Amino acid sequence: MSNEVLELLESAEGVLHGHFCLTSGLHSDIYFQCAKLYQYPQTVEKIAKRIAEQLKDVEFDTVVAPAIGAVIIGYETAKQTGKRNLFVERKDGVMQLRRGYTLKKGERVVIMEDVITTAKTIHETIDALKEFEVEIAAVGCIVDRTCGKTGLNIKSLLQIEPVTYEPDNCPLCKAGLPLVKPGSRTTVIAG
Repeated sequence: MSNEVLELLESAEGVLHGHFCLTSGLHSDIYFQCAKLYQYPQTVEKIAKRIAEQLKDVEFDTVVAPAIGAVIIGYETAKQTGKRNLFVERKDGVMQLRRGYTLKKGERVVIMEDVITTAKTIHETIDALKEFEVEIAAVGCIVDRTCGKTGLNIKSLLQIEPVTYEPDNCPLCKAGLPLVKPGSRTTVIAG
């Protein structure tokens, strides 16, 4: 499925090349804009079916996705697995489970993300769910840029070896390439 996902992303113009500030704050020469896939519901359904296949041996009750980027893939994954769907969102810069959503103690949760680079958003999502004392059964995503270095049980459709740079040691910055921030989290870009 890896090549197919990459082809789907490329055909939807969801693989960008240049100089990017990732949601994590790191810089990279490649950016995966999964939101471009969301223009095509049949494609999202196809991808979510593949993710559901990867989750078939995972026992869970609910899918929780961080807003805004993963809400659609979280919903479609929940639909394909027949599970309940919730999302967390930022309020005052902190991920929270809002809108009257609740979870039961011991409920088994799959956290669904579109792209994981450092897993910072995943950890913020886990923190948002701690008060409910749930069990994190797995993490699902379309693109995993961590190559398994997070210690999390990640079920991904595409694993990419990350090429990222700390902002103060970025060769793309040193080369004078314009920095673009297409993600959803607010990050200050030094100029």
